[in-house]
Amino acid sequence: MTSSETTYKIRNNQSVPLDRIPTYDYSEFRVLMIDLLKNGENHCVNYFAYQCNNRLQFIACVASDSKAIIHLLAHEMDLSATVALQSLTADIPALHLFEREIHENFGIAFTAHPWLKPVRFAHNRKNKTAINDYPFYSIKSEELHEVGVGPIHAGIIEPGHFRFICNGENVLHLEIQLGWQHRGIEELFVQKKKILERSTLAENIAGDTCIGHSTAFVNLWEGLCNYVPDESLEFARTIASELERIAIHTGDLSAICADIAYQLGNAVFGRLRTPIVNFFQEWGGNRLAKGLIRAGKINYPFTPELATRLLEILKVYEIDFDEISAKLFNLPSALNRMENIGEISPKEAYIIGTVGMVARTSGLNRDIRSSHPYNLYQKMDHQPIIKQTGDVHARAELRVDEIKQSIAYLRQLLNKVPASKQPEDHQFVSPANSFAISLTEGWRGEICHCAITDDKGELLAYKIKDPSHHNWMALAQVVRKNEISDFPICNKSFNLSYCGHDL
Repeated sequence: MTSSETTYKIRNNQSVPLDRIPTYDYSEFRVLMIDLLKNGENHCVNYFAYQCNNRLQFIACVASDSKAIIHLLAHEMDLSATVALQSLTADIPALHLFEREIHENFGIAFTAHPWLKPVRFAHNRKNKTAINDYPFYSIKSEELHEVGVGPIHAGIIEPGHFRFICNGENVLHLEIQLGWQHRGIEELFVQKKKILERSTLAENIAGDTCIGHSTAFVNLWEGLCNYVPDESLEFARTIASELERIAIHTGDLSAICADIAYQLGNAVFGRLRTPIVNFFQEWGGNRLAKGLIRAGKINYPFTPELATRLLEILKVYEIDFDEISAKLFNLPSALNRMENIGEISPKEAYIIGTVGMVARTSGLNRDIRSSHPYNLYQKMDHQPIIKQTGDVHARAELRVDEIKQSIAYLRQLLNKVPASKQPEDHQFVSPANSFAISLTEGWRGEICHCAITDDKGELLAYKIKDPSHHNWMALAQVVRKNEISDFPICNKSFNLSYCGHDL
């Protein structure tokens, strides 16, 4: 019997009674996980633990991108048990952070884990040591020196500490310490009982991914409660998703230009972001689209008048965008700062378990819009854009190409605006003892939300995974063999989320 025959299989935005998920002893669970993940056909979208009575429950969610299904399997242990679990990371390195988080939160020892370090220094973690006691890797040598950057940075960057080990200007090793603004947001999902409160939490998981995370939440909640959204809701969420992609990608191109001292690109891309976020203001009253995505309704229906307005904005935007993009990618001094800088190979990207832009710029086809489609992506023939070089140039170029693709999608969708009904509050009733999962493709990459209800239908646990969870380790790797002066442009080309990781 193969591992795929011993799991419960669901699709994106579906739910299942908890007792349908097969539970194994850990040795069997470990064998099944390795079998599922050993050849690259599947990848782990979530693996976490939660407390139920006096037991610790573990659930793994492994996505088959070719079959559009998600394998579910579980194991459990007594909360007071002192038995160590044999780590999966030695066999499947991409699972390292999932195991580290479980270790940090619950004190579970994973034997043979190569890097069992804190993830976030959460306030409710098992080990209460201070955040300043982080066990950084070090090398004793008179020829090497360490450089510490952060956690407080110039400008508006979020807090995170970067510890470099260098030989002269060359980076040998980088370790990234996060967790400085842990908000306990997963616990808040359980504590807050109103759907409006939870919607507000979702859109504040990562401020630059309001649409990506709030769409994951409403899709999950509707799937959990067996609510089928009408076409107008699916339409609005898809429009908003592609607009958010355009806005953030444009801003990132501006930031990349700033880091390579290309002031014209910095100014023009920065200006071009403004009409896109201003359209969100026209549509729903907030430039980051807060308040726009709600379960079972939309308070700001998308109208034909808004479609006409958006088409005008895109027409004007595209003229200047194409011109400045051509200048950027034909400027020798700019290319010199992007090409062959911060490279990650397809093999490295796969081993680390990268998702989203980072994966797609290293030859990996990871895009939830095509592999596990949701909303109107189910009717669209989305073709992910793939690059091969895995460097800063590829990450910048991918943004340009995805912006053009998003504009084409928007023009296609805006040809026919579905009629919206008047917003009304739906009384959602969540089933007891159930599990639900939702995947969306935010502009950074794969977002995963999971919910578990108790025997009264109340939330027992809520698990969030931002794409940054997978990709921070990739950033730590790409600066090796580069000069330390290359780190800012590498960091900006990834633009990972601190708060989305810290949760």
